[in-house]
Amino acid sequence: MVGGNAGLFMGMAMLAVFALMAGGIYLIRRSPVDRTRGRLMLVAAVVLLANILIVSWPMPA
Repeated sequence: MVGGNAGLFMGMAMLAVFALMAGGIYLIRRSPVDRTRGRLMLVAAVVLLANILIVSWPMPA
């Protein structure tokens, strides 16, 4: 389990994941010009989520 300030930082990272996903979907649906930026935002959200899962995964005893 993660303790101390790490929990705060992971919570902030999860908020960033939600913001990146919402922004990416918004840009993809808005115009064809911004679709590449939207896809890159979705990729960044997936990478950040994978990092959060790696850090918070329980270690074997």
